Amino acid sequence: MSDRSFVDSNIWLYALVLRPGEEKRHQQAQSLINAPLRRTISEQVIAEVSFNLLRKAKLDEARLFPVVESFYGRCNVVAPHFRLHRSAHLLRQRYLLSFWDSLIVAAALESHCEILYSEDLQHGLLVDGRLKIINPFLEG
Repeated sequence: MSDRSFVDSNIWLYALVLRPGEEKRHQQAQSLINAPLRRTISEQVIAEVSFNLLRKAKLDEARLFPVVESFYGRCNVVAPHFRLHRSAHLLRQRYLLSFWDSLIVAAALESHCEILYSEDLQHGLLVDGRLKIINPFLEG
């Protein structure tokens, strides 16, 4: 089952790594990603999460690869291509997004997602009249 939502890197990191003082966000992020729905992510999200798990969480390669593998099993994964970069280029101009954020938004739009869960983007922003940015830590 899919609910047509995209989950940004920061949400995955809160769910996968419990740091002191972030227990509530850890629990909220885990609830979001463990819902019985097939979420959408991009290869960029997998790369960002992997980098941070190796560098900041000090995860070793033997423990990282099963995490990467699980992304492909549990999520719809958007791969980069020319049209995605063109869409990101237009989004950067229209919404003044950063390079990396525009690629995340473009991937969510391409996948026909209706919600993009992110802590980094403007909460409540409606992109192209069809993709709503939601910071799950501000909801409820």
